[in-house]
Amino acid sequence: MRHLTRRAWIEGVALAAQAASEPAVRLPQRVRLAIIGLEGHTSEILEPMNYLPDLELVAIQDPNPTLMDEVRAKHPAARAYRDWRELLDHEKLEMVGICGTNGERPEILVACAQRKLHIVAEKPLAITGADLERIKRSVAENGVRLTMLISMRFESQYRALKQIVDSGAIGEVAQIAAQKSYKLGDRPDWMLHRSSFGGTIPYIAVHMVDLMRWTSGRELIETISVQGRVGFPSLREMENTTATIFRLDNGGTAALHLDYLRPDTAPTWGDDRLRLAGTRGVAEYQAATGVTLMTDKHPPRLITELPPNGSLFLDFLNSVYNHSPAVLDLRDIYRVNEIVLAARDAGDRRQMIRT
Repeated sequence: MRHLTRRAWIEGVALAAQAASEPAVRLPQRVRLAIIGLEGHTSEILEPMNYLPDLELVAIQDPNPTLMDEVRAKHPAARAYRDWRELLDHEKLEMVGICGTNGERPEILVACAQRKLHIVAEKPLAITGADLERIKRSVAENGVRLTMLISMRFESQYRALKQIVDSGAIGEVAQIAAQKSYKLGDRPDWMLHRSSFGGTIPYIAVHMVDLMRWTSGRELIETISVQGRVGFPSLREMENTTATIFRLDNGGTAALHLDYLRPDTAPTWGDDRLRLAGTRGVAEYQAATGVTLMTDKHPPRLITELPPNGSLFLDFLNSVYNHSPAVLDLRDIYRVNEIVLAARDAGDRRQMIRT
C-alpha cells in the first residue's frame, strides 16, 4: 500500500471517530464539491461529509484509477474523471478540493479561482515564489475563498499549548523547538524530483511553521537551513533530513528539524514535537509524554484537560457560508507558504535570508 493512502486511512479513522459524536452541520445552501487529485490529506475533506447533509461530492479526478475507486466505494454518486480540465468544463460547482502533486497545484488553483470556485488546497500552495504570487492575485481578483490543509492547529494538544501561552503562564516566548519525523514508506515518483516536489521543507514544514507562529504569538523574520539526503539513493533529489533556524521578531530563536528516518519498527507513523520556552516557564508536547508545563511558580506537570479537537474543513465551510470567523485565515496561509519557501531557498543559497 502506498504511503499516502496509508496516511489518509490513519487520519480517516481518527476523523471518523470524531465525527461519530458530532451533530450535523447545516449550510444555508446546497454546496457541490469536486476533488481534483486524490493524494494527500483528502480525508480532511471526505470524512466530515458524513455529517454535512448540504454538501455533495459530485466529481473526483486523479490519473490513478485505483485511488478513484477507493473514493467511489464510499461516494458512488461522484463522477470520475481522468483530466481535471474536463471535470471543470462539465461540472457545476461551488467548491473544489485540490490535492494531487505539488508541481501541478498552482495551475489548477488559478483555473478554479478564475471560475469563481471556493478552494480547499493541499500544502504547499506553490513551490515557487512566482507561482505563489500568481495564486494570490487570482484569488483576490476573483473574490473566492481559499484554505489550505494544515490542520494541526485544530488538534487538542496544540490548542492547549496556545491557551497556555495566551494565559501568560510561561511569559514571553523566547525559544521554540519543533520536530517532524516520519517513516519513509513508498514514495511516488513525483516526490523524487525538485521540479515536481519542491523540497522536503515546503512539503512538511508548513505544518510546524504554522504551529510555531500560532501557538507562540511570535513572527519568524529570518531563516537559514541545511538540507540533504543521507543514504537511500532511490530518493534521488528528495531530502530526508533538514534543519532550519529562525530568528523571532522579539530577538528569540526557533529551530525546526525534519526527517524521513523514523524506523519501520516505531509504533506510530510520525513523531511530532513542539516546545515553547518563555521568560517564566516551558510548555511542550510530545506524543510519548503528552502536554507538559512547568513555570516559575509550579513544578513540571502533565496537562490532562485539553480542549476538544476541531475540523479545518468545517471551520472553512462555516466561515464561507455561515460567516463565522475563521480559525485559520488567509493571511496566515500565505505567510506560512512564504516562510517555508524562504527556508528552502536559504538552504539552497547557504545564507540567512529574510522571510
